[in-house]
Amino acid sequence: MTKEELEAILIERGIPSYAYSLKGGLPNDSMVLNQKGLNCWEVYYSERGGKSILETFKTESEACQCLLYRMS
Repeated sequence: MTKEELEAILIERGIPSYAYSLKGGLPNDSMVLNQKGLNCWEVYYSERGGKSILETFKTESEACQCLLYRMS
């Protein structure tokens, strides 16, 4: 699964765009997918400029599946 495919699924399921970010960063109260290097992807919850529930993955697909699971 790619970020584009994940975004299409989230939209289809009616999940509000403010609840997630597929571009990294530290948006307030959002689940985030972030590419941190060539073979490192992070999925975390961003709140008040901090990261929590941080998980790292070697592939985009694994990270996307994790974020989708957390958003479901």
